[in-house]
Amino acid sequence: MKNSYNSQEALEYIERYPQFPPEMGLRVYTSRLLGQEEDLVLHGGGNTSAKAIMTNIFGEEERLIFVKGSGWDLGDMEPAGLPGLRLAPLCRLRALAALSDEEMVNQFRTNLVDATAPNPSIETLVHAFLPHTFIDHTHADAIVTLTNQPHAEELLQAALGDKVGILPFIMPGFPLAKAVIALYESQPEMECLILRHHGIFTFADDARTAYERMIHYVSRAENFIAAKIKEKPLPPAIEVQRPDTDTILPLLRGALSFTETSGFQRCFHLHLRSSKEILSAINRPDCHQLYGGGVLTPDHVIRTKNYPLFLDFSNCQGAAEMAAHITAEIAAYVAAYEAYFSKHVAALGEARIQLDPLPRVMVVQGLGLITAGKTPKEAGICADISEHTLKAKMAGASLGRFQELEPAAVFAMEYWALEQSKLGRKNPLALEGKIALVTGGGGAIALGISRKLLEAGARVFLSDIDEKRLQIVHTTLASRYGTMVRPLIMDVADPDSVRRGYSTLLLEAGGLDILVPNAGIAHVAALENLDSATFHKVLDVNLCGVFEVIKAAIPLFRRQDTGGNVIINSSKNVFAPGASFGAYSASKAGAHQIGKIAALELAELGVRVNMINADAIFDDGPVSSGLWDVVGPERMKSRNLDPQGLKEYYRQRNLLKTEVLADHVGNGVVFFASNQTPTTGATLPIDGGIMAAFPR
Repeated sequence: MKNSYNSQEALEYIERYPQFPPEMGLRVYTSRLLGQEEDLVLHGGGNTSAKAIMTNIFGEEERLIFVKGSGWDLGDMEPAGLPGLRLAPLCRLRALAALSDEEMVNQFRTNLVDATAPNPSIETLVHAFLPHTFIDHTHADAIVTLTNQPHAEELLQAALGDKVGILPFIMPGFPLAKAVIALYESQPEMECLILRHHGIFTFADDARTAYERMIHYVSRAENFIAAKIKEKPLPPAIEVQRPDTDTILPLLRGALSFTETSGFQRCFHLHLRSSKEILSAINRPDCHQLYGGGVLTPDHVIRTKNYPLFLDFSNCQGAAEMAAHITAEIAAYVAAYEAYFSKHVAALGEARIQLDPLPRVMVVQGLGLITAGKTPKEAGICADISEHTLKAKMAGASLGRFQELEPAAVFAMEYWALEQSKLGRKNPLALEGKIALVTGGGGAIALGISRKLLEAGARVFLSDIDEKRLQIVHTTLASRYGTMVRPLIMDVADPDSVRRGYSTLLLEAGGLDILVPNAGIAHVAALENLDSATFHKVLDVNLCGVFEVIKAAIPLFRRQDTGGNVIINSSKNVFAPGASFGAYSASKAGAHQIGKIAALELAELGVRVNMINADAIFDDGPVSSGLWDVVGPERMKSRNLDPQGLKEYYRQRNLLKTEVLADHVGNGVVFFASNQTPTTGATLPIDGGIMAAFPR
């Protein structure tokens, strides 16, 4: 592992935060160095601290400890992520024979210098009790690979030398802090401390030494493991045919969905990893034996559950057999989890509310790792942890046998309130866990629809054939919603392009819940002057495009078996067409009728199909309305109006005398997509009230 410490960079960090003592700048700097190494920490893992003297409001000097706060990642650490606590009162806690978790947290909050600071790490007392100025803690892959072996102490001493202290796994908190300081005082020459099934602590009175000790000992562990792998390489993987992802992913996503006691339908986002390294690891006859053990460190259990689910489709012929295999394996996994919960709750003698028993990590031979999360971010975090776990277990196979932590200790961590609090608890948004596809994604209406879907918690894929316009809309939304919104180049009038688009969507997210056929083009011409080729082009997009995306979605809805929503953006012209607008009006009326047929045919799948008839959407934004780009000039010319005057004309035309925005269309889409009423086959006008366009 590379030593990245740079004296000039360290000095720049000291100068960056002049309101703090130099220890703060150095602590931020080396925290970031640690956090940037995925083989050391992942997604908020690990913690660091520094002790320093500051002057309080009375002008008195007092010694503080700055320790990583909850919710902060070492890789982008700032002083705000290192809440300061008064050190002396924390050190006095060592004299206590016992300290409850609740009182420990209370002491942390009581001794914060800033009452608004985040909660300090649950391992704060380890940092406080040790006398060193700088303390670094990581879950380094190489270290936990060594600690998860039956003869771990022998391996650790051989790999790391004699200036290392070793403890068995102890739950974080007061008991661990007492054990750490007791071991250190019995071995004051130690330079680092290893906690089995957990990680490594290094410490020193200067930031550079503490950091470099971390790099030094982790590098020794890496080199030791590499030598063992060279001595005893694993046999190569076998060839396994790649199963059909278009079938497996929606089947799996549907099987993982469930209804919570609140009545909320919980759907997961899926994440697929299938690198050569992953496939080499899992395409082995002994895959289950090598990787079936528990987590590398119990800190991971709230993200990944303790065990993965293994799926092998090599003997499955067709979707029905694949579905049966998934159903049977998940049922067995759930039964095992429920037995694990019942056993350990009984042993604990205290009530606990069972978490959902579904797997979060699926090992699929020939395909890779599939992880599930309530959000794409959760699924990605789970995938990162799983990939590192796979790598560590593969390396550990050359050392001996993986020895998992006792299930009782894993259960204690999984159901520890302080650990669960890392995930946060809040009521889900209306469309949390849902995946939406909005066609015509490069337009103003798509921007409003997608914005409202994202606000409601859905992940949104925006498709369009116009890459430039699509990129503008995507960039606008991604600036706020990040990876919750994704662009997808797709021609809705081309069945092959639609199939490729859906395959891409499935590979990225695993399924589809909400389809919004929104793509449309317009052309102004009287029937006498309407070119046949142009007429058919408008039909291809506005009518055939709706047909193609709905048709391609039906197998996905069927495999998921969780219902779904199709919301077609029709038009006021369905009921109130306009002269010289025959191609557009006829094609939209056809799409509207396709929607009604779809409502009849898809009800048996629990899929609702509804239509929105919008009119006069003039949003000012980063992209213009494609419809008004075509229609606007002629309408302004015929009425002798400028752009603002045309907007006012249409505002005055509707009964409510109101401006109709793309966000209003988005609100209508969210209303239907969130199943607030048992409605299908309906038409919702969003036009301010146009009497001629009243549904009838």
